[in-house]
Amino acid sequence: MDLIDLHVHSNASDGSLTPSEVADEAIRMGLKAIALTDHDTVDGIPEIIAYTIDKELEVVPGIELSCYYNNREIHILGYYIDFENPELSKELAFLKEARENRNIKMVELMQKDGLPVTMEKLLHGNPDSVITRAHFARVLVEEGVCKTKDVAFKKYIGIGCKYYLPKPQVSCEHAMGILNKYSKCSFLAHPLLYHLGYAQIEELLQYLKSMGLAGIEAYHSSNNIYESDKLRSLALKYDLDISGGSDFHGVVKPNIQMGIGRGGMKVPMRLLDEIKKFNK
Repeated sequence: MDLIDLHVHSNASDGSLTPSEVADEAIRMGLKAIALTDHDTVDGIPEIIAYTIDKELEVVPGIELSCYYNNREIHILGYYIDFENPELSKELAFLKEARENRNIKMVELMQKDGLPVTMEKLLHGNPDSVITRAHFARVLVEEGVCKTKDVAFKKYIGIGCKYYLPKPQVSCEHAMGILNKYSKCSFLAHPLLYHLGYAQIEELLQYLKSMGLAGIEAYHSSNNIYESDKLRSLALKYDLDISGGSDFHGVVKPNIQMGIGRGGMKVPMRLLDEIKKFNK
């Protein structure tokens, strides 16, 4: 069975591998196709498209947009994003600027207490990187403040912690508007990570479908077989398509491998074949 991974990150956002290295890892894992879905940016797509032009790996240009639903952050994947569109670049630049202002304020809070965190360390040689809390966790570990990234989140940058500041709240309407205009289809990413009950997930699906949502990420590294089956049933109930991906970040999430997640995930090529109907 040909396998794919439709949720992969590079160092254009908060992954550890360059887009070219992401492609190499996909090939090493024997995957037939991947979607590069960095957070709120398409900066890594030109590199991976150019790098794989003569390789046996299909690359779906994608994105993962953050937005808020009832004051809860959720993520929506966009596939076949029009990554060369200058109007999309303007939209994403606006989101990035708002996020950067929040990051600068978090750095200032940490520096006031003597923590060795700087924007230079967060960017780690990649000035175009979209900084997330994963970058803060990495620096806190590298500087010896925390032993692990989990500790960094629990004690320093998790919700409710002293140095946590919420991202500017992008509405679902705004995010879906971007995806409807510049991508071919949108899928709700990892629905079970939002700490919603299944009834609440159904409400969310109905809400997003009214704005054009095409599908749901039923296969994910965090799901067990029962959970994936439950999400597939919801997709069927609401006439939604299905996608699946590992949410690979490289060493940022060392327990997650591309293509197989935590070891047992398998996303068949037929799911991408279905999604391609949107890209006509």
